[in-house]
Amino acid sequence: MDFTQITPDHERLMLERIGAGSIDELFADVPAAHRVKGLLDLPRGISEPELMSELSDLAHRNNHSDGRDLACFLGAGVYDHYSPCVVEQLATQSEFLTAYTPYQAEASQGSLQAFYEFQTMICRLTGMEAANASLYEQATAVAEAIIMACNVTRRDRVLVSTAIHPDAMHVLRTLTYERSIKPVRIEHVDGHLDLDLLERELDEQTAAVVMQSPNFFGLIEPVAKASELAHKVGALAIQSVDPISCGMLKRPGELGVDVAVGDAQPLGIPMSYGGPFCGFFACREKYLRKMPGRIVGLSRDVNGKRGFCLTLQAREQHIKRERATSNVCTNQGLLALRAAVHMAALGKTGFRKISEICFDKAHYAASEIAKLDGFELRFSGPFFREFVVRSRKPVADVLAHCRAQGLLAGVPMGQWFENKSDCFMIALTEKRTKTQIDALVDALSSV
Repeated sequence: MDFTQITPDHERLMLERIGAGSIDELFADVPAAHRVKGLLDLPRGISEPELMSELSDLAHRNNHSDGRDLACFLGAGVYDHYSPCVVEQLATQSEFLTAYTPYQAEASQGSLQAFYEFQTMICRLTGMEAANASLYEQATAVAEAIIMACNVTRRDRVLVSTAIHPDAMHVLRTLTYERSIKPVRIEHVDGHLDLDLLERELDEQTAAVVMQSPNFFGLIEPVAKASELAHKVGALAIQSVDPISCGMLKRPGELGVDVAVGDAQPLGIPMSYGGPFCGFFACREKYLRKMPGRIVGLSRDVNGKRGFCLTLQAREQHIKRERATSNVCTNQGLLALRAAVHMAALGKTGFRKISEICFDKAHYAASEIAKLDGFELRFSGPFFREFVVRSRKPVADVLAHCRAQGLLAGVPMGQWFENKSDCFMIALTEKRTKTQIDALVDALSSV
């Protein structure tokens, strides 16, 4: 029905059907001052072909980062990776078209199996013994790991490297604001965790040491040494890790880490304007009962057939809030499914190959940019697939010049760090070609 053509008869019939004597009686609960007088100023109705044409015009205003419109060298936690076609094909099956685990979970064995496979692959990827069915994103996973460490150790002091993602630092402050947890910043030196300062700050009240490797600047941290220092005082070691880096670098479990967290966005999840994403959380088996979120377990029925169920649900949805492991009562179901399909499609060999390609391309780009007049690498030391460039020319002008040539050249660092306003960060994935990298170098040289 075209509601702009409603007649008094239509109005009378609708009021009779709902049992109201008049329009004023229908909206009696709304103060008169807040009611619209007359008809809404809306455009006329249009046909479906006209609507689709208009939506198409709007969509074409976007510039895509797939290389046709813009070549994306952005990073800082969100990366332009290739996602195999099978990911989209399986994730959009009607059986999986929900972002939520059902309340009668055991009735959905397919979804539970997918989450169980996700947990299993995250364990293998990180070298840990237990994982949950996902959290919201990396920042939340870091904060939840800290809360778990404080519950495990019954301590309240946490040492946090300032080389972790700034978003994680912000979420950490929010989640610990009303708690007794005391975060202590461990400043970085030349982009790396300061081990000397860390050792001086560690004491018997320290619950955990939190670090990111590769860190926010793309640098590889001395995780094994930091974990060893933490364990000497009975604290837990928490590492936020880029899942792609696990294809060629030592995994958190091999570095003595107790809790490994991160974001599964590089694993088949589109950039999507910055979300939604999917955090992962893995730990040693001895901390399993303190782990937040949903955990899917495998069992067998009386006939020996496999069955999946949600287990260890010590969440505030089920028990007293003060006894709950976390207030996270859900998981990123649909995105965890995408990540699981992506990891299964790549396999161990494919995963390692992708990691090596990202590493090689990043180091080729860095070496070429370092040769340019007016640009230099901001930090020394090994890095994975992301690096920070210092520019003698205004960063905003540099990035605008590159964008005009179809290149999203990097992320300005001044938005997070005042002392790095002359820097921007470049990330390389397997999608960036040598031609695009050379075009970026040429664009920078011509600023």
